[in-house]
Amino acid sequence: MTKAFLDSAGSLEARLEALASVAALVEWPLPRERDPRACADFAGVLDKLFAMLAQGPGALHVALGEGLHAFAAREGALKAGHSGNGDFAREELGIAASTAQKMERLARELESRPLLRAAVRAGEVTPRQAEAVLPVARGDAEAPWVERARGGTVRSLKKAVKDLAADPDEEGKYTDFHAGMSPELRAVVDEAEELAGEAVGMRSPRSERVKAICSEYLSDHPAPDTVSEAVLCPAEEPEEPLEELYEEWASLGRPAPVAAPKGVPEDADVRALLEHLLGLARMWDSWDGVFGHIAMVFRAMRGWEYAGFASFADYCEERLGMGERTVAQRAALERRLYDLPQLREAMRDGRISYEKTRLIARHADQRTVEEWIARGEELTCVELRDALHDREEAQMCARRQYRACLPPSVAGLLLLTIAAVRKAEGRPLSPGECYAKACAHFIEVWKPILRAGRETLSKRVRKRDRGRCQVPVCSKAGDHSHHMQYRSAGGSDELRNQIGLCAPHHLRGVHMGRVRIRHESPGLIRWELGVGQGGVPRRVLVRPAPPARR
Repeated sequence: MTKAFLDSAGSLEARLEALASVAALVEWPLPRERDPRACADFAGVLDKLFAMLAQGPGALHVALGEGLHAFAAREGALKAGHSGNGDFAREELGIAASTAQKMERLARELESRPLLRAAVRAGEVTPRQAEAVLPVARGDAEAPWVERARGGTVRSLKKAVKDLAADPDEEGKYTDFHAGMSPELRAVVDEAEELAGEAVGMRSPRSERVKAICSEYLSDHPAPDTVSEAVLCPAEEPEEPLEELYEEWASLGRPAPVAAPKGVPEDADVRALLEHLLGLARMWDSWDGVFGHIAMVFRAMRGWEYAGFASFADYCEERLGMGERTVAQRAALERRLYDLPQLREAMRDGRISYEKTRLIARHADQRTVEEWIARGEELTCVELRDALHDREEAQMCARRQYRACLPPSVAGLLLLTIAAVRKAEGRPLSPGECYAKACAHFIEVWKPILRAGRETLSKRVRKRDRGRCQVPVCSKAGDHSHHMQYRSAGGSDELRNQIGLCAPHHLRGVHMGRVRIRHESPGLIRWELGVGQGGVPRRVLVRPAPPARR
């Protein structure tokens, strides 16, 4: 991997082709090698290849963020039949909604920081470095902070800015809570979490519902002081001398910066922006496959230790300019694709998108993978995610297990709640029993409030539709009840003529002519999304109508 090798690859496509030819030589599984010197030499080669591969996604991250920001300003997602950029990116670009939202947020912030934006677009400052200095790189202070970001580590930049609490990955470091739970207790937990969903949003993740339940219990039952101090005041890890570390890391040599692809003109219409974003997404997928292979190999051999890094997290952030969770997830997916080659083939053939592949890989095995690939071809990402989630919940209930994936703040709150329940009960209950007690308290307090008043037709519609927007590509809550055949056109108020929709799809989709809904035949609904000029929809989906009662 010489300078001449890199110079021969000018465009992103040519650069990827050159790097992919080298990555193809890296075998998996790794051959057994006992010579430490040979392992170190191999790790050194992989490190250089890995660092150069990371430049491509970094450049595309910037371009996709700017494209999504411009797309949102033109209401592109709504015109394409989606409620927002998150669902659009998931369904049409194959990019996770949270990833797309981070891209767009950075592009929006960089608009008011022209010097930092130029440095990021040129590849001289990574998105991670830019995020670290965003709070202070304003006005006259922008230029010195941009210069500092060009050479500083992400950790040192965060420390200097004193903005560690704003780490974008803070809520990405999840904790798995597992607990045994009898069917009787599980029924109480399910009822409480359904009520909590009515309070905080029916499409809210389980972590938000756990937070509401625990907060309610702790408002009446304080936790023991000793537990409170231990959970809320964790011991700080000693900081490593950043200057010495940076000198050591700098000796590895930084890969040549890669500029972001050119964007579309400012006066480009929605159609041009859509084509631009789809092209960038295809490039992202191409880089992602090669990057994932090297990430898997490098992580398996603990290559960061040979490079002199204390942890994989440090290596990802400082050497690659990426979050540890992002790299680890891609490496884990690649490993699963080796175990499930049918899934890799389906993704390569375009039968399922990257996002659907990621969802299926988490749940499928050799026995069920073909079934889920077939369902993935028929369902949207949102529908596939819901189906996989419902299947997982059913399996956990059968195993008498409960599982919740919680961010640090909610995990700490749950630990406090468990301690508070044990204190109130005066006996050492299991974690599952403690959480069920907190759920019972939540039901006692909130059920009379949330279920007060008569059950209106609108409430019945939302209950039937499980509080979800019924547009097949939407992940939002169904806050509105819509008459599929308008009352002005003779439509009735019967339950079968109403459907739950989110506010964007109802007010700016259906009532602005961008979404059309009608009964295809008894028991089927036809969804026409992204209806443009001339009345031609971009996408047509036919789905079963919601059951009359649930």
